[in-house]
Amino acid sequence: MSGHRDNKRRILGVTGSFGSGKTSVAGMFQSLGARIIDADRIAHELFRPKTKIYKKIIEAFGRGILKGNKTIDRNKLAHIVFENKNLLKRLNRILHPEIIRIIEQRIRTSKSKIVVLDAPLLIEAGLRGLVDKLIVVKITRKKQIKRIQEKVGLSKNGILKRIKSQIPLQVKIRLADFVIDNSGTKGETKRQVEKIRRLLWKN
Repeated sequence: MSGHRDNKRRILGVTGSFGSGKTSVAGMFQSLGARIIDADRIAHELFRPKTKIYKKIIEAFGRGILKGNKTIDRNKLAHIVFENKNLLKRLNRILHPEIIRIIEQRIRTSKSKIVVLDAPLLIEAGLRGLVDKLIVVKITRKKQIKRIQEKVGLSKNGILKRIKSQIPLQVKIRLADFVIDNSGTKGETKRQVEKIRRLLWKN
C-alpha cells in the first residue's frame, strides 16, 4: 500500500458514524481543491445489473431482493443484513475486496495533490493504512437520528441497528488525527474543514 504514496500527494480519509455528515464534509474539501473518492458511490456502481458483484449478491441472497426491473432493491437488502450480523458479514465479504481494489486503483491514477477518501467503513474495511491522515466526523446522537430520519425515513430502531453495526464513534475518534464536530451550523463545520486545510496544504 505504501507504493501508492509519493512526496507530493496527501491522502486524507474521512469517516464517521452513519448519518454524521461525512459526505458533506468531503464535499467541503472538494470545494477547496481536493479530489474525492467516494466509497459509497463505488458500491452503487458494483450493484448495477450484470456486474460480477451483482451476480454474487444474487447468488448469496436470492432473487427476492430484485425489483421488477431486475435492479437490486437496496432497501430490502439493507433490511435483511441489518437484522442479521452474519448476513451483513457475508455482504461485506462480497463487496469490500472489490471496493478496496477500485479505491487503490483510483488513488494510484489520481493526479491530484490532495485525495480525500470518503468511506463510512474506512476503519472496518481495513483502509486505515491507505490514508496519511484520518478525519472523523462526529455529531450528537439526537441530531444524527433526526438527520437520518429526514434523509431516508428509517425508524429510530432501524437507525440504531445500523449505527451499532459500525465500530463505535468514540473508538474512531481515538484513532483520528483530526475530529470535525458537525453538530452545529454548516458555517461552523466549514471553518473546521478550512483549518485542517491550512494545516495540511497551502494551495
